[in-house]
Amino acid sequence: MIRSVIVGSGSALPKRAVSNAEMAQMVDTSDEWIVERTGIRNRYIAGEGETTATLAAEAARAALEAASLGPGDVGLIVLATATPDQTFPATATKVQDLLGCHGGVAFDVAAVCSGFLYALATADSMLRTGLSKRALVIGAETFSRILDWEDRTTCVLFGDGAGAMILEARDVGEDGPGVIYSKLHADGAHNELLYVDGGPSTTGTVGKVRMKGREVFRHAVTNLASVLETVLAETGFAATDIDWVVPHQANARILDATARKLGLPPEKVVVTVDRHANTSAASVPLAFDAAVRDGRIKPGDLVMLEAMGGGFTWGASLVRI
Repeated sequence: MIRSVIVGSGSALPKRAVSNAEMAQMVDTSDEWIVERTGIRNRYIAGEGETTATLAAEAARAALEAASLGPGDVGLIVLATATPDQTFPATATKVQDLLGCHGGVAFDVAAVCSGFLYALATADSMLRTGLSKRALVIGAETFSRILDWEDRTTCVLFGDGAGAMILEARDVGEDGPGVIYSKLHADGAHNELLYVDGGPSTTGTVGKVRMKGREVFRHAVTNLASVLETVLAETGFAATDIDWVVPHQANARILDATARKLGLPPEKVVVTVDRHANTSAASVPLAFDAAVRDGRIKPGDLVMLEAMGGGFTWGASLVRI
């Protein structure tokens, strides 16, 4: 069977790291308050000259190097972001130019924190149907540019960054590597719980992130546990078969609650929210790359990727490395 095999990953962070102590000098908060409620201790904030496109390109170069490939070896770029460099063209085309990947296909996917899962499933479908041989799938955000820095309930939660994977279509056996199954969902009825209060067709301006955290938490735990159970049921695996869960890094309490609901031991969950905060569409590939590079995720491992974001959108993908 044809599967989309992950042959390389990479990540990128802005130069400036911002600790909770520094955040406490900017807004009415404290290290204790942030850590107790979120598990976050640090985040990275984009500075002058650092954009979604530049971070995405840096992560992509690292992924290409890990895969021993050059820009000309990739015919498809799918970039997940809620913070594009411009309204149009797609930031993926800017990344294409920065990398020197001339020709091929490049486009953006907008599903906020679930964006990388949507991009991965889209690229996987295109590879399996023969539309391309290799795909560069990226999640990249500069959420700091749309934060209300006077709202301590949201501005402490987010950071900037990018993560990337190279997928390659290969003919493998049933137990071989690659994306095994993906399940995606959306429910637009909950728009008012997590959104940006602006846009080209409504206000003509870029707005700020608005969130009702308690309600989002409740939906996140329920929806993520449900989609993970669906993926396991559809693929015939049990939770005990999973080597690693790489979740969206929104909040340590959500990660803990979701793991408990599925009976997953916490040591199987990759956690980077303490270091990176919530990087929206970048969080899953950032966490995945961190676990690959420190030796936790190894060839042959069965890995579950999952995320939920504004919309609401949510989903999960089961992958054999």
